[in-house]
Amino acid sequence: MAGDSKAKTADPKAKNGLTNKKDENFGEWYSEVVVNSEMIEYYDISGCYILRPWTMAIWEAMQEFFDAEIKKMKIKNCYFPLFVSPGVLEKEKDHIEGFAPEVAWVTKSGQSDLEVPIAIRPTSETVMYPYYSKWIRGHRDLPLRLNQWCNVVRWEFSNPTPFIRSREFLWQEGHTAFATQEEADAEVLDILELYRRIYEEFLAVPVVKGKKSEMEKFAGGYYTTSVEAFIPNTGRGVQGATSHCLGQNFAKMFEITYENEKGEKAMVWQNSWAYSTRTIGVMVMTHGDDKGLVLPPKVAAVQVIVVPVPFKDADTQGIFDACASTVKILSEAGIRAECDLRDNYSPGWKYSHWEMKGVPLRLEIGPKDLANSQTRAVRRDNSAKKDIPMADLVDQVKELLDTIQQNLFDVAKEKRDACVKEVRTWDEFVEALAQKKLILAPWCDEEEVEKDVKARTKGEIGAAKTLCSPFDQPALEEGTLCFASGKPAKKWSYWGRSY
Repeated sequence: MAGDSKAKTADPKAKNGLTNKKDENFGEWYSEVVVNSEMIEYYDISGCYILRPWTMAIWEAMQEFFDAEIKKMKIKNCYFPLFVSPGVLEKEKDHIEGFAPEVAWVTKSGQSDLEVPIAIRPTSETVMYPYYSKWIRGHRDLPLRLNQWCNVVRWEFSNPTPFIRSREFLWQEGHTAFATQEEADAEVLDILELYRRIYEEFLAVPVVKGKKSEMEKFAGGYYTTSVEAFIPNTGRGVQGATSHCLGQNFAKMFEITYENEKGEKAMVWQNSWAYSTRTIGVMVMTHGDDKGLVLPPKVAAVQVIVVPVPFKDADTQGIFDACASTVKILSEAGIRAECDLRDNYSPGWKYSHWEMKGVPLRLEIGPKDLANSQTRAVRRDNSAKKDIPMADLVDQVKELLDTIQQNLFDVAKEKRDACVKEVRTWDEFVEALAQKKLILAPWCDEEEVEKDVKARTKGEIGAAKTLCSPFDQPALEEGTLCFASGKPAKKWSYWGRSY
């Protein structure tokens, strides 16, 4: 995947700004798309990116949905500081071991060294839980369910990639505490379902819900569930979002106890869950094409772009007025529409520009359309054209946007499903991996075997690992053996390379 070495800027006069094709050079193609569509700009610190308004509109659309849903669940928003003291950060051994290489430290103030260096949060368990211990006293203080929208910093890596792997990213992180495991387990799945909806209903990206292996679960947690996406072009899985049950591990470390109804001291059960701006990168990779970005209507900042197509001697003012009136009608109906009346660009250049930016629907108005009281609609997802009478404008545009949203999901699912390969032996596994497949294999669920698979598949493009064991398990016939160890298989798991 292309990193930061070539900070690109779009040539505003180029007919079409992409020099790379998705199927030929995916990494370079992706880097070009995110810059030329005006989603990000490269920054002078490697692994950091400027998120431009075109990106923030997508983030806000998801945020608006998710925030409203968690509020219905009586989860409240809060904000904790960015800085963590080393004593607190290092309290949970497995947790800090998992994050240690990525933690950034503040060591100076002006010219003087700090007596104690201060960490910048890679995640906020250790920031928040000392205060949970203070706030939770009795059973009436439970459940405690908080969420924060914030940034985190993970100073890792070899391969920065906009949205997918960056040193600072935006996310929400929920942190909850319950009296019982049943309540914690139920919430883990409720939140995971919201993450599925963000991907499938908003971003039109198909995902698999499942459980992470012991080796891949959250450091210091009890178990981890996730939604997993897959990028057919690269044959890599992407962990889309995670919902963790932390069990009572952090409660032990941070002494988060309460007095139950019998007056006995008990430990709480905790969860943490998060999705980040990585979601946007997955969407770009899934739907983008050789013309640029392709946006699902539900998250697009502009759902409809209206372009005037005046010819010589045409009634230019009449066409411009029709464009403005079209935007007004659509906007009043709740559709996000704009018109491009810039007179220094040709209609053809504008078509390419808005295709690059991924706007779902283009409406063209020329002299013939003006005379016939109609507009020509062109879909971004498949270039299909259709004339729409002005009298039926709102209904037909709404219907087209719904169709585009559904079609993007259907096409992506079809491509993803075509990559799924069921294997039963090591040889089949190696072959499927070479073919960039999303591999479904029977597994004995042993950590040593997973480590062994990683070691045996290590190469320049990264080792294979478990992505998740899907909740929706195919039948496991008696006598089925693990593809890697030959021991009796306990479950089906998805395997592959991942981002």
